[in-house]
Amino acid sequence: MASPSSDEVSASMLQLPWFVAGSQALGIGCVVLVGIWMGHYRGGFSWNRDVLEFNVHPLCMILGMVFLYGDAIMVYRIFRQESKKCIKIVHAVVHLGALLTTIIGLVAVFHFHDAKSIPNLYSLHSWLGLTTVVMFGLQWVIGFLIFLYPAGLAALRAWYLPLHTFFGLAIFILAIASSLTGMTEKLLFVLSDTYHNMPVEAMLANSLGLLVVAFSMVVGYIVTRPEWKRPSQAEEEALSMHFHRITRGDDEDD
Repeated sequence: MASPSSDEVSASMLQLPWFVAGSQALGIGCVVLVGIWMGHYRGGFSWNRDVLEFNVHPLCMILGMVFLYGDAIMVYRIFRQESKKCIKIVHAVVHLGALLTTIIGLVAVFHFHDAKSIPNLYSLHSWLGLTTVVMFGLQWVIGFLIFLYPAGLAALRAWYLPLHTFFGLAIFILAIASSLTGMTEKLLFVLSDTYHNMPVEAMLANSLGLLVVAFSMVVGYIVTRPEWKRPSQAEEEALSMHFHRITRGDDEDD
Protein backbone atom coordinates (compact mmCIF):
# COMPACT_ATOMS: atom_id res chain seq x y z
CA MET A 1 0.00 0.00 0.00
CA ALA A 2 1.37 3.40 -1.00
CA SER A 3 2.17 5.91 1.72
CA PRO A 4 -0.17 8.91 1.90
CA SER A 5 1.06 12.06 0.17
CA SER A 6 1.88 15.21 2.10
CA ASP A 7 -1.39 16.77 0.88
CA GLU A 8 -3.36 13.78 2.15
CA VAL A 9 -1.60 13.96 5.51
CA SER A 10 -2.29 17.70 5.76
CA ALA A 11 -5.95 17.16 4.94
CA SER A 12 -6.10 14.38 7.53
CA MET A 13 -4.58 16.63 10.19
CA LEU A 14 -7.42 19.11 9.69
CA GLN A 15 -9.80 16.41 10.85
CA LEU A 16 -7.99 15.75 14.14
CA PRO A 17 -9.38 18.76 16.10
CA TRP A 18 -12.91 17.77 15.12
CA PHE A 19 -12.45 14.23 16.33
CA VAL A 20 -10.90 15.48 19.57
CA ALA A 21 -13.80 17.90 20.08
CA GLY A 22 -16.24 15.08 19.38
CA SER A 23 -14.52 12.86 21.94
CA GLN A 24 -14.80 15.59 24.57
CA ALA A 25 -18.48 16.14 23.83
CA LEU A 26 -19.13 12.41 24.18
CA GLY A 27 -17.01 12.12 27.34
CA ILE A 28 -18.68 15.06 29.04
CA GLY A 29 -22.03 13.63 27.95
CA CYS A 30 -21.16 10.37 29.73
CA VAL A 31 -20.33 12.20 32.97
CA VAL A 32 -23.47 14.34 32.77
CA LEU A 33 -25.76 11.35 32.12
CA VAL A 34 -24.35 9.26 34.97
CA GLY A 35 -24.69 12.33 37.21
CA ILE A 36 -28.36 12.71 36.22
CA TRP A 37 -28.98 8.99 36.66
CA MET A 38 -27.47 8.79 40.14
CA GLY A 39 -28.44 12.31 41.21
CA HIS A 40 -32.04 12.47 39.97
CA TYR A 41 -33.28 8.90 39.59
CA ARG A 42 -31.26 7.27 42.40
CA GLY A 43 -31.58 10.03 45.00
CA GLY A 44 -28.23 11.86 44.96
CA PHE A 45 -24.89 11.38 46.70
CA SER A 46 -23.54 11.10 50.23
CA TRP A 47 -20.64 9.62 52.22
CA ASN A 48 -22.69 8.01 55.00
CA ARG A 49 -22.37 4.30 54.13
CA ASP A 50 -25.89 4.24 52.71
CA VAL A 51 -27.34 3.70 49.25
CA LEU A 52 -26.49 7.28 48.34
CA GLU A 53 -22.82 6.55 48.97
CA PHE A 54 -23.05 3.75 46.42
CA ASN A 55 -24.05 6.38 43.85
CA VAL A 56 -20.57 7.87 44.16
CA HIS A 57 -19.19 4.64 42.68
CA PRO A 58 -20.61 4.83 39.12
CA LEU A 59 -19.98 8.58 38.93
CA CYS A 60 -16.31 8.19 39.88
CA MET A 61 -15.80 5.19 37.61
CA ILE A 62 -17.21 6.92 34.53
CA LEU A 63 -15.29 10.10 35.34
CA GLY A 64 -12.01 8.34 36.16
CA MET A 65 -11.75 5.08 34.23
CA VAL A 66 -13.60 6.26 31.12
CA PHE A 67 -13.38 10.02 30.59
CA LEU A 68 -10.08 10.96 32.26
CA TYR A 69 -8.39 7.72 31.21
CA GLY A 70 -9.46 8.26 27.60
CA ASP A 71 -8.17 11.83 27.66
CA ALA A 72 -4.85 10.68 29.15
CA ILE A 73 -4.16 8.27 26.30
CA MET A 74 -4.96 10.99 23.75
CA VAL A 75 -2.51 13.62 25.01
CA TYR A 76 0.27 12.47 22.68
CA ARG A 77 -2.07 13.10 19.72
CA ILE A 78 -3.49 16.38 21.00
CA PHE A 79 -0.26 18.13 22.11
CA ARG A 80 1.89 17.40 19.09
CA GLN A 81 4.48 20.19 19.25
CA GLU A 82 5.26 20.35 22.96
CA SER A 83 8.37 18.70 24.37
CA LYS A 84 8.25 14.98 25.04
CA LYS A 85 9.06 15.48 28.72
CA CYS A 86 6.18 17.93 29.13
CA ILE A 87 3.73 15.54 27.49
CA LYS A 88 4.96 12.66 29.66
CA ILE A 89 4.17 14.72 32.75
CA VAL A 90 0.71 15.68 31.46
CA HIS A 91 0.03 12.04 30.56
CA ALA A 92 1.07 10.86 34.04
CA VAL A 93 -0.82 13.60 35.91
CA VAL A 94 -4.12 13.02 34.06
CA HIS A 95 -3.74 9.28 34.61
CA LEU A 96 -3.04 9.91 38.30
CA GLY A 97 -6.22 11.98 38.53
CA ALA A 98 -8.12 9.12 36.90
CA LEU A 99 -6.58 6.61 39.31
CA LEU A 100 -7.37 8.66 42.43
CA THR A 101 -10.95 9.23 41.25
CA THR A 102 -11.30 5.51 40.65
CA ILE A 103 -10.01 4.68 44.13
CA ILE A 104 -12.64 6.99 45.65
CA GLY A 105 -15.28 5.12 43.66
CA LEU A 106 -13.98 1.77 44.93
CA VAL A 107 -13.98 2.93 48.55
CA ALA A 108 -17.58 4.10 48.16
CA VAL A 109 -18.88 0.74 46.92
CA PHE A 110 -16.96 -1.25 49.56
CA HIS A 111 -18.27 1.09 52.29
CA PHE A 112 -21.82 0.55 51.09
CA HIS A 113 -21.49 -3.24 50.80
CA ASP A 114 -19.93 -3.56 54.25
CA ALA A 115 -22.59 -1.36 55.88
CA LYS A 116 -25.42 -3.39 54.30
CA SER A 117 -23.68 -6.79 54.75
CA ILE A 118 -23.66 -7.33 50.99
CA PRO A 119 -20.96 -9.74 49.75
CA ASN A 120 -18.09 -8.16 47.84
CA LEU A 121 -16.54 -9.36 44.59
CA TYR A 122 -19.05 -12.02 43.60
CA SER A 123 -20.17 -10.76 40.18
CA LEU A 124 -18.48 -10.65 36.78
CA HIS A 125 -18.63 -6.86 36.95
CA SER A 126 -16.69 -6.78 40.22
CA TRP A 127 -14.08 -9.23 38.92
CA LEU A 128 -13.59 -7.23 35.74
CA GLY A 129 -13.54 -3.95 37.62
CA LEU A 130 -11.01 -4.97 40.25
CA THR A 131 -8.77 -6.55 37.59
CA THR A 132 -8.91 -3.31 35.62
CA VAL A 133 -8.04 -1.12 38.61
CA VAL A 134 -5.16 -3.35 39.72
CA MET A 135 -3.73 -3.38 36.19
CA PHE A 136 -4.16 0.40 35.98
CA GLY A 137 -2.32 0.93 39.25
CA LEU A 138 0.56 -1.31 38.20
CA GLN A 139 0.68 0.35 34.77
CA TRP A 140 0.96 3.79 36.34
CA VAL A 141 3.68 2.82 38.83
CA ILE A 142 5.78 0.95 36.28
CA GLY A 143 5.32 3.72 33.73
CA PHE A 144 6.44 6.34 36.24
CA LEU A 145 9.54 4.37 37.22
CA ILE A 146 10.57 3.68 33.62
CA PHE A 147 9.57 6.85 31.78
CA LEU A 148 9.69 9.63 34.39
CA TYR A 149 12.06 8.44 37.11
CA PRO A 150 15.41 10.18 36.47
CA ALA A 151 17.42 6.97 36.85
CA GLY A 152 15.32 5.08 34.28
CA LEU A 153 17.37 3.33 31.60
CA ALA A 154 16.87 4.25 27.95
CA ALA A 155 17.23 0.62 26.91
CA LEU A 156 14.48 -0.42 29.33
CA ARG A 157 12.24 2.36 28.08
CA ALA A 158 12.62 1.24 24.46
CA TRP A 159 11.87 -2.37 25.42
CA TYR A 160 8.87 -1.57 27.59
CA LEU A 161 7.20 1.08 25.39
CA PRO A 162 5.27 -1.41 23.16
CA LEU A 163 4.04 -3.21 26.27
CA HIS A 164 3.05 0.09 27.90
CA THR A 165 1.09 1.08 24.79
CA PHE A 166 -0.63 -2.31 24.50
CA PHE A 167 -1.64 -2.51 28.16
CA GLY A 168 -2.79 1.10 28.08
CA LEU A 169 -5.37 0.27 25.41
CA ALA A 170 -6.18 -3.10 26.98
CA ILE A 171 -6.96 -1.44 30.33
CA PHE A 172 -9.19 1.10 28.56
CA ILE A 173 -11.12 -1.72 26.86
CA LEU A 174 -11.48 -3.51 30.21
CA ALA A 175 -12.72 -0.25 31.77
CA ILE A 176 -15.42 0.04 29.11
CA ALA A 177 -16.44 -3.60 29.63
CA SER A 178 -16.55 -3.06 33.41
CA SER A 179 -18.69 0.05 32.99
CA LEU A 180 -21.20 -1.65 30.71
CA THR A 181 -21.56 -4.73 32.93
CA GLY A 182 -21.91 -2.46 35.97
CA MET A 183 -24.66 -0.41 34.34
CA THR A 184 -26.55 -3.55 33.35
CA GLU A 185 -26.17 -5.02 36.83
CA LYS A 186 -27.45 -1.82 38.44
CA LEU A 187 -30.47 -1.67 36.13
CA LEU A 188 -31.36 -5.30 36.83
CA PHE A 189 -31.18 -4.64 40.58
CA VAL A 190 -33.26 -1.46 40.69
CA LEU A 191 -35.64 -2.08 37.76
CA SER A 192 -35.98 -5.85 37.93
CA ASP A 193 -39.75 -5.79 37.41
CA THR A 194 -40.03 -2.85 35.01
CA TYR A 195 -36.81 -2.84 32.94
CA HIS A 196 -38.53 -4.60 30.04
CA ASN A 197 -41.12 -1.80 29.90
CA MET A 198 -38.32 0.70 29.21
CA PRO A 199 -39.07 3.45 31.75
CA VAL A 200 -37.27 6.77 31.37
CA GLU A 201 -34.51 5.71 33.78
CA ALA A 202 -33.80 2.62 31.67
CA MET A 203 -33.66 4.66 28.47
CA LEU A 204 -31.28 7.13 30.09
CA ALA A 205 -28.99 4.37 31.37
CA ASN A 206 -29.01 2.58 28.02
CA SER A 207 -28.18 5.88 26.31
CA LEU A 208 -25.30 6.29 28.76
CA GLY A 209 -23.99 2.88 27.71
CA LEU A 210 -24.14 3.86 24.05
CA LEU A 211 -22.31 7.12 24.79
CA VAL A 212 -19.57 5.20 26.64
CA VAL A 213 -19.12 2.90 23.63
CA ALA A 214 -19.10 5.87 21.22
CA PHE A 215 -16.52 7.70 23.34
CA SER A 216 -14.27 4.64 23.45
CA MET A 217 -14.52 4.17 19.68
CA VAL A 218 -13.60 7.79 18.93
CA VAL A 219 -10.67 7.65 21.38
CA GLY A 220 -9.52 4.36 19.87
CA TYR A 221 -9.69 5.81 16.36
CA ILE A 222 -7.69 8.88 17.35
CA VAL A 223 -4.89 6.96 19.06
CA THR A 224 -4.55 4.29 16.35
CA ARG A 225 -4.64 6.46 13.22
CA PRO A 226 -1.01 6.40 11.97
CA GLU A 227 -0.83 9.89 10.49
CA TRP A 228 -2.00 11.41 13.78
CA LYS A 229 0.93 9.96 15.68
CA ARG A 230 3.03 12.62 17.39
CA PRO A 231 6.04 13.46 15.17
CA SER A 232 9.46 12.68 16.60
CA GLN A 233 11.55 15.68 17.57
CA ALA A 234 15.25 16.06 16.90
CA GLU A 235 16.41 15.13 20.40
CA GLU A 236 14.16 12.06 20.42
CA GLU A 237 15.59 10.87 17.11
CA ALA A 238 19.12 11.38 18.42
CA LEU A 239 18.32 9.33 21.52
CA SER A 240 16.83 6.58 19.35
CA MET A 241 19.94 6.46 17.15
CA HIS A 242 22.15 6.37 20.24
CA PHE A 243 20.18 3.43 21.61
CA HIS A 244 20.48 1.52 18.34
CA ARG A 245 24.24 2.09 18.31
CA ILE A 246 24.52 0.72 21.84
CA THR A 247 22.44 -2.39 21.08
CA ARG A 248 24.56 -3.07 17.96
CA GLY A 249 27.76 -2.71 20.01
CA ASP A 250 29.08 0.12 17.83
CA ASP A 251 31.87 2.28 19.20
CA GLU A 252 31.03 5.89 19.91
CA ASP A 253 33.91 7.02 17.68
CA ASP A 254 32.85 5.04 14.59
